[in-house]
Amino acid sequence: MLNPSNKIDKPPIRTRPWMATIIIVLGLLLTLFGISFSILTGVANISYETIWQALTNYDVSNEQHTIIRELRLPRALAGALVGAAFAVSGAIIQGMTRNPIADTGLLGINAGAGLALVLVFAFLPALPFKFIILFSFIGAGLGALLVYGIAFMSKGGMSPLKLVLAGVVVGSLTTGISQAVSLLFQINYDLAFWSAGGISTAEWFQVSVMMPWIIGGLIVAMLLSRSITVLSLGEEIASGLGQRTKLVKGLGTVVIMVLAGASVSTVGGVAFIGLMVPHIVRFLVGVDYRWIIPCSAVVGAVLVIFADIAAKLIAAPYETPLGAVIAVIGVPFFLYLARKERREL
Repeated sequence: MLNPSNKIDKPPIRTRPWMATIIIVLGLLLTLFGISFSILTGVANISYETIWQALTNYDVSNEQHTIIRELRLPRALAGALVGAAFAVSGAIIQGMTRNPIADTGLLGINAGAGLALVLVFAFLPALPFKFIILFSFIGAGLGALLVYGIAFMSKGGMSPLKLVLAGVVVGSLTTGISQAVSLLFQINYDLAFWSAGGISTAEWFQVSVMMPWIIGGLIVAMLLSRSITVLSLGEEIASGLGQRTKLVKGLGTVVIMVLAGASVSTVGGVAFIGLMVPHIVRFLVGVDYRWIIPCSAVVGAVLVIFADIAAKLIAAPYETPLGAVIAVIGVPFFLYLARKERREL
């Protein structure tokens, strides 16, 4: 509908700020509890008192203090960071494309970043992690570009289903190339963490490198949240409201590349986080991305932290891959969404 000034009226946006506030506060508390509980769980039995001593009065000669400070704490922090990053990147993709079954894992972005890591390990094995993460960004961007290109050039144009199918094709292609290169250069062991998906190998230097990128990406995502809300209403409506849609999409894509690339370089190819979390959050707080993005970050962090705890406990003293734990929830969720979309077509 046009108003007297010939501008498109902004449609009402359903939102529940009170619910979002509860989710953020409760999520932050659960994140702190999850980190402490994650430090507590593992092969070595460690008490809460020992954790407190290790954090406040670190003794290098104490083996339990070393386990806490050098192994379990960076692992828990890495889980919180990548959970937030994957969830927010998924929320941005779904908002910009209006595709409810979009996710960095399903759209080939994770696989693209993984292929970049394989090539780095094969041809530049001595490259420092701070540069490896940059190649991961590039791989994520190329993966996304290839998926969108295939979906766009298909007969009938782009659609949510075609995007997912293109993502499956690109993911299979890049995974196949990754496996071939890893066999040829005998780097299977170095890539085992990426294939299974997990944060058991996370160390302080990785956390220190990826943290600024992820925090920066989350901040930019928050700054873009209002524009993404408008864009999620439809490109024509957004343009009618005076939004520079190409600029918003460009900045959003860069944020997705940074968040997904930084996460994959550390945790590996974990899918479904960016698919599930935004849907759950959107159901609870409404469609305003000024609330969806921060809530997704908190819920994503909680999900990965507790999934990693489950990965340590399911088959203790052996560890279950984090990607497998999340896939147990993610695959049925994806099938439910796919069936729902099919009914609505």
